[in-house]
Amino acid sequence: MSDVELCTRLTAGDLDALADAYDQHGSFVYGVAVKVTGSRAHAEEITQNVFTALWEQPLSYDPALGSLRGWLVSRAMHESAVRSKVS
Repeated sequence: MSDVELCTRLTAGDLDALADAYDQHGSFVYGVAVKVTGSRAHAEEITQNVFTALWEQPLSYDPALGSLRGWLVSRAMHESAVRSKVS
């Protein structure tokens, strides 16, 4: 499924689309968060936060600007960096 189709489904409130996005990209998001924070617990929380943000504000991702995976990983990197500074 393309990022555009997935975004359309998310915007329509399709909960299965969130599950599909997680299935496709969750391991990448989690992996980045573990690498940056060094903590599996923090990485789990960051992964949850990233996908919650996607669900709550699906229009914050614009497929014309890049891939969904890139957007999700970018959010994870940002949140991980913030978390690492706080810890």
